[in-house]
Amino acid sequence: VNPFLGLLHSISSRLSGTEVSDMKFLCRDIIRKRKLETVQSGRELFSLLMEQQVITNNNLEFLKKLLRSIDRGDLLSQVVQFEEEEPHAPDDQPDEHEKPAAVICENVGREWKRLMRELGMPEVKLDRIEAAYPFKLYEQLVQALREWQKWKGKDAKVADLITALRGCNLNLVADRVEN
Repeated sequence: VNPFLGLLHSISSRLSGTEVSDMKFLCRDIIRKRKLETVQSGRELFSLLMEQQVITNNNLEFLKKLLRSIDRGDLLSQVVQFEEEEPHAPDDQPDEHEKPAAVICENVGREWKRLMRELGMPEVKLDRIEAAYPFKLYEQLVQALREWQKWKGKDAKVADLITALRGCNLNLVADRVEN
């Protein structure tokens, strides 16, 4: 089990309906009202916050603010403990194939389509990804990289990613991937 998802599940299972309601209210400027109305549990709320990249494995500040706001110091302590232990958790470290993708996803942004074109991805696939994840730039890039890896199979090499990044004048990102 992914430790981050385990943490969110544990927190969600300990929230009352009123607390979930309070947290939904506090998220009104982040999540659209229509989506918030469908949320019935902490788990559903956390899923939406993860989609928006408001809470991530490496950034739990917003979650901590929510828990402070609803006076759940016990759950806040659980998050703080998770943060302190997490860098030392070997099972959750990305393998050598995930690291370049993570660096790219964190640094490329709006240039993702340009990068994928440089890698030779068909425009139709890029359009499908963009349509499937509207307004979710990070997720578009994650899915595009996964699609590229599936498309290339064993020929999907980190060296190709670096070459494509340099071809897009994203040299700083290419340097980070090399490191």
